[in-house]
Amino acid sequence: MIEFHDVQKYYGQFHALHDINLEIDQGETVVLIGPSGSGKSTLARTVNGLESIQSGQLIVNNHDLSAKKTDLNILRRDVGMVFQHFNLYANKTVLENIMLAPRIVGHVPEEENRKSALKLLQMVGLESKAQNKPSQISGGQQQRVAIARSLAMKPKLLLFDEPTSALDPEMIDDVLQVIKKITSDSDMTSLIVTHEMGFAKEVANRVVFMDEGRIVEDDKTNSFFERPQTERAQQFLSKIITH
Repeated sequence: MIEFHDVQKYYGQFHALHDINLEIDQGETVVLIGPSGSGKSTLARTVNGLESIQSGQLIVNNHDLSAKKTDLNILRRDVGMVFQHFNLYANKTVLENIMLAPRIVGHVPEEENRKSALKLLQMVGLESKAQNKPSQISGGQQQRVAIARSLAMKPKLLLFDEPTSALDPEMIDDVLQVIKKITSDSDMTSLIVTHEMGFAKEVANRVVFMDEGRIVEDDKTNSFFERPQTERAQQFLSKIITH
């Protein structure tokens, strides 16, 4: 589903991603963790072309993102993304936000689109908010709408870029429960950037630990948290547990 081969990413002179080699199979849920500034979000954003790479090869769902001829619009139909900030259209209702991409991009018939959107709202526990504007619901509810919107195009791959970082602590759990439901109930591939270690333990098949733009460790979830192999990962986890 996702293949990184010796991928390098620069911002000017700054080397943001070093020699990234990573493969993620269909149906896996992989969590990216590490200190702030380690390259986690940058790596996730290269997967749907929001960040370009300077060298190496990146293949996503049989699309080669290192090839100039690749049409990113076609790729993004199968790759959904949930951002830190919700990016909902303020002038549209919750329901309209979810229906927009299937209508414009997917040309889904209106009644079918509406039924699917309502079903997604029901799944995230917000069917009663269908006619509300984003400003009329909480941040946690807006993020759940954003998740429903990302699912509306029936993606094969879903990217989460720190989906709870902009939320008040009391709103985080509802969003995490929705993500857990998605990853456990479907064969969708998920790549999740998070600082929520308890959540990572529950939801991930694998944990990829990054530091200074490099993949330091890549292991099964239980093995990583119980027996980290590198000194840097041990140091990171000891601070998380201590604090």
